[in-house]
Amino acid sequence: MYRVLLIDDENRIVEGLRRVVPWADYNCQVVGTASDAEEGAELIKKLRPHILFTDIRMPGRDGLSMVAGLRSEFPDMQVAILTGYRDFTFAQEAIRLGVTRFLLKPSKMDDIKEALQTMVEHLDKNTVADTEDEHSQHAGSFIVNQALNYMEKNYQQKLALQTVADCCYVSQWHLSKLLNRYAGKSFYDILNAIRINRAKELLADPKLKIGEISEMVGYADTAHFARTFKKLVGMSANEYRNSLGNL
Repeated sequence: MYRVLLIDDENRIVEGLRRVVPWADYNCQVVGTASDAEEGAELIKKLRPHILFTDIRMPGRDGLSMVAGLRSEFPDMQVAILTGYRDFTFAQEAIRLGVTRFLLKPSKMDDIKEALQTMVEHLDKNTVADTEDEHSQHAGSFIVNQALNYMEKNYQQKLALQTVADCCYVSQWHLSKLLNRYAGKSFYDILNAIRINRAKELLADPKLKIGEISEMVGYADTAHFARTFKKLVGMSANEYRNSLGNL
């Protein structure tokens, strides 16, 4: 029997789907429900559903990012979007990520049943088509872009791989794999590059001390910053500053 998860911030919709849809007729069983993207992502990792019905716009976080993360980490999971958000760009992106159906609220029961039937048929075939591979690749690229954007905005903080992975709705192992595949670098190599590039910009200001710059770009240990800077740039921070002609 196929496991189904329902995610929507409107409880009446979740309960309506759970009670009204004849799940057993499709060899399906609802194993869990969630009211937001974060809770839903945790349940998916725990319950490993075959089928997901989810809204794409929910409080707190972006449902589209959740879909991308889950489609990337669980490529065989069938996903149907139920949403009142009438935006063609979102619908287009969801389809590119491999969503089986994009249904606008209020959805007709016939449309829900058709989506369910299609997803069950895909699961019965137990194969992944070439287009499915393309969707998974797009989802992986989408997640890497999300991760890089998050790192660019938060490099000053004490960032860990798990923190960024949680933001992208994937496991840290999966994010590490995606970063190596699509960016060609490890998480910490990317983070160090972002921090050192910002440090190079700040070194143009002679009023800033090296220790201050180290802290500003996210290094708690100035010695660690010095070693990393020299490794990546080929000279010390002081030498780099002198090369700019500021002193």
